[in-house]
Amino acid sequence: MKKIRVFLGYLTLILIALSMLYPFFVMVNLSFTGNSEIFSEAGKIFYTHLTLDNYKNVFTELPLATYFFNSLIVALLTTIGQVMFASLAGYAFARVNFKFRNALFLLILVTMLVPPQVNIIPLFFLMREFNLIDTYQALILPALFGGFGIFLMRQYFLGFPKDLEESAKIDGCNLFQTFFKIALPLALPTVATLAIFTFVTSWNSFMWPLIVTNSESMRTLPVGLAVYKGSFRELTLWGNLLACSVICTIPVIGVFLLGKKYFISDILQGGVKE
Repeated sequence: MKKIRVFLGYLTLILIALSMLYPFFVMVNLSFTGNSEIFSEAGKIFYTHLTLDNYKNVFTELPLATYFFNSLIVALLTTIGQVMFASLAGYAFARVNFKFRNALFLLILVTMLVPPQVNIIPLFFLMREFNLIDTYQALILPALFGGFGIFLMRQYFLGFPKDLEESAKIDGCNLFQTFFKIALPLALPTVATLAIFTFVTSWNSFMWPLIVTNSESMRTLPVGLAVYKGSFRELTLWGNLLACSVICTIPVIGVFLLGKKYFISDILQGGVKE
């Protein structure tokens, strides 16, 4: 009976995985299929006449390399900045006693309840006042600070062993040395988890880059892809669009694979209680 339950559990997981991978498989398959074949043989599950024409077309018809570079720069700098600020703030809220600490942290939690769309207009006016519209600064600065990152890092540092802090003090380490030499390296799984979430969110961001960028040279991939789709008048070239979509997913998959070990480790740590 136990073997049957295990078999059914694995079977269910496999079916769920296949249902989630099927749309991705269709996207990749259609990205290597000519537009004429897509429309003439609509509804096929697998296309065998594969071609690289769609990828050649998107690189010649729009500045895809520029869009990719912009998205990569913005996502990397946003991830690095938010991880650093969130780690410092989370450590301070967890391990440093200062006035109004709990009240300030409560305010940060409240910001997590506010929909991001509410902040778009005041942020836009703020960027305009500093003459940062259509710049990397406008794309990066508002995303450097987030309540979720601070909350996540604080939760980890709350369980940080006090013995390690006391040992560091005995060895002559100050607060920042303790953080950078001991606390932060030990928090690597949580840092990797925050980095993955931040990178994916920044990479997929559409609304904010659409509002604060005007020139083609500053567009990110999601915005460029939307503009490219809007350029079609009579017939949407789905093969070209899906080729762009495949290119968009490559960095996200790469970042997850690089941080997968730490990500899984953080989940396992969160599920184990002493």
